[in-house]
Amino acid sequence: MLSKLLVCLTGMPGAGKSTIAEGLKSKGYEIVNLGNAVRNEAKKRNLEASRENLGKLMLELREKNGSGAIAELVKSEIESSSANVLLIDGVRSNDEIQVLKKFGNVKLLAIHASTDTRFSFLQKRGRSDDPQTKEHFDERDNRELGVGISNSIALSDYAISNIGLTKDELITKSYEIIQRWIE
Repeated sequence: MLSKLLVCLTGMPGAGKSTIAEGLKSKGYEIVNLGNAVRNEAKKRNLEASRENLGKLMLELREKNGSGAIAELVKSEIESSSANVLLIDGVRSNDEIQVLKKFGNVKLLAIHASTDTRFSFLQKRGRSDDPQTKEHFDERDNRELGVGISNSIALSDYAISNIGLTKDELITKSYEIIQRWIE
């Protein structure tokens, strides 16, 4: 029986997925981050977690193990979790969604933000692979679009526009949507 609710957060880099995930941790939600799965894989291979390395590794894993490969990396994390609701941060393709459907009831929450907003968020965030130039930002967007993120965004069960929202408003809005899905 698939009793787990897997709330999959999707959206372009910098739209607010991780902000939502971090904000909902305090409400008791468990977070599984697909980007961290790639970072962990890079660590296992002694690769520096640079923008170039993580981008190449993500594409390599998909090429070698299929388009759902990144979701496969978090399989044990999902299976071993005793939580009834898991937030899956960073879903990028319909193939990943198909993999995740094996472990629970999947709901897809898309977060939209303008290009300028996303670039600004990413510059401030401070992850090792965040783009610091517009050129790197565009490169990353194109890579994400290339793996099919626009399809997962288009097929979402609900979408939030993260334009003009405060961090708290974004988190509250997400929480309310997830609560409706639980009830």
